[in-house]
Amino acid sequence: MANLDLTPELAFKVGRAASHVLARDGSRFIIGRDTRVSGEMLEAALVAAICSTGSHVLRAGIIPTPGVAYLGRTHEAVAVAISASHNPVEDNGIKFFAQDGFKLPDAVEDAIEASLDRHDLRRAAGAEVGRAQELPDAVESYADFVASVATVSPAGLRVVVDCAHGAACPVAPLVWERLGATVIPINADPDGSRINVDCGSTSPEVVRGAVLQHGADIGFAHDGDADRVIAVDETGRIVDGDAIMGVCAMHMAAGGRLAGNLIVATVMSNLGLEVALRRAGIVIERTRVGDRYVLERMRELGASLGGEQSGHIIFLDHATTGDGLVTAVQVTNVMMETGRRLSELAAPIERYPQVLKNVRVTARDGVGANPAVQAAVGEAERRLGARGRVLVRPSGTEPLVRVMVEAEDEAEAESLATHLAEIIGRASRQG
Repeated sequence: MANLDLTPELAFKVGRAASHVLARDGSRFIIGRDTRVSGEMLEAALVAAICSTGSHVLRAGIIPTPGVAYLGRTHEAVAVAISASHNPVEDNGIKFFAQDGFKLPDAVEDAIEASLDRHDLRRAAGAEVGRAQELPDAVESYADFVASVATVSPAGLRVVVDCAHGAACPVAPLVWERLGATVIPINADPDGSRINVDCGSTSPEVVRGAVLQHGADIGFAHDGDADRVIAVDETGRIVDGDAIMGVCAMHMAAGGRLAGNLIVATVMSNLGLEVALRRAGIVIERTRVGDRYVLERMRELGASLGGEQSGHIIFLDHATTGDGLVTAVQVTNVMMETGRRLSELAAPIERYPQVLKNVRVTARDGVGANPAVQAAVGEAERRLGARGRVLVRPSGTEPLVRVMVEAEDEAEAESLATHLAEIIGRASRQG
């Protein structure tokens, strides 16, 4: 929570440590933020810290996280995004991107963390103290980049954009206006106190209602820092990240533009996506949950498309991180190039019923090796065969084991998930 856990004092330490690890002679940092009320406070602490080491700061103001990464690339600067993405307004966070626009490797993040409490870090004095200045063209520059991704003008489309009262507010409507679409922005007041509150990608029913109300061709719902997007077709059907990846992957493959004829998704992506892609001759490579792991695997395989069900999607030919605005433009590219509505494009991607159970355990890491649990999982997999999927994984942060069962029949998925949860709970109690 900002100002309780992530305090200005901690942000100051982070800024000094990051400058120590990342800065070279004449290094610059670009700082952008979402609309949270705590953003200005944390930005001030970071700016002071970085300048105290002799590095310089460019303030980009309110701008999506992928926009910060983009500006870092174009200005050869370390990029810093102050945001808690889709989380509540009281939260906040600090994300760093290297000068190439990619997130920092684990080893570099570890080095920053190890330097937090060092007292021997450089302190510049006199004329060597770093300077801070505004970057007035930040939003315009990023909007130009996003607009450049359009292959065909979406002129004539009526587009609803839910900005989630977040970082999309100054840029998303601008992009669609620039491309010639009729844009209907909602939840576009960047007052800092309502970010993600009953709106945006975590509440897609809001943009769904607006699409139906305005008779729009498509709707897009971003999260607080606009690195995610969920779409809604003209009938009001919600098109999540899995379906967006499927629509784009099949179109790219048909045009010979899908590198390796594969995409990278996480273990949580729906089986319906895998089935649809298999029919189209496209392979899905699965990773652990988290955009970091998706991106790592994409770079290993040379993949051009990957992402998560949440709408965090990476088009690596254009961006170094998930970018909700780039993704939205890519969806309209497919619509305009094919002359088809989103409802038609997404129809082949059926969503299999997916049942999730969280089982509280005493030791989350050892449960998967329990013979009874292994036997139960094996039996469930044999029963489902190619008709479904079973996933049992420990939570990364809580004393929980997560059970996910997908099947053509929802009742069967519920039954199997409940049975597995009971077996796991019993195994945990028995030690």
